[in-house]
Amino acid sequence: MDFDQQLKKAIARGSRSRETRDQAARHAALTAEELRTLHAKYRLDLSEAIEDRLRKLADHFPGFEFETVLGSDGWGARITRDDLKLAPRRQVASLYSRLEMVITPKGEAPIIELVAKATIGNKEAFNRRQYQPLQDADMTVFEALINQWSVEYAELYAAQRV
Repeated sequence: MDFDQQLKKAIARGSRSRETRDQAARHAALTAEELRTLHAKYRLDLSEAIEDRLRKLADHFPGFEFETVLGSDGWGARITRDDLKLAPRRQVASLYSRLEMVITPKGEAPIIELVAKATIGNKEAFNRRQYQPLQDADMTVFEALINQWSVEYAELYAAQRV
């Protein structure tokens, strides 16, 4: 085989390689878009579940204020309550309680993440995170955690209520 034929074959191989690489990049971009769409769907479903559970929790403890969370921290809800505790000698202490659950915004990693922060009477009750890869995410696990953490907070608050 002479040099011209070798050169033409090398150029053809290079062109096929570039086309294959470009096609893989287009496929990866499509996959990234699908991941964004999937994250948005899961975020909406789970934030609705969070709002529902925290509204019900607030209904059982009068004095809690419900607030929807939408922002850079994520999407979900929080309930808060401020109480005053009277101490001897007319001293007054302010006691803050809250439960917040959010689905974090999509970052670089293709995951769905649930974050919960709980405080009762100015003391941290728990601070938890749970995540799963988007491709393998099981929404029933997240919904069960939302239920479990809400019930756990209700039990802790009822036990420590001042």
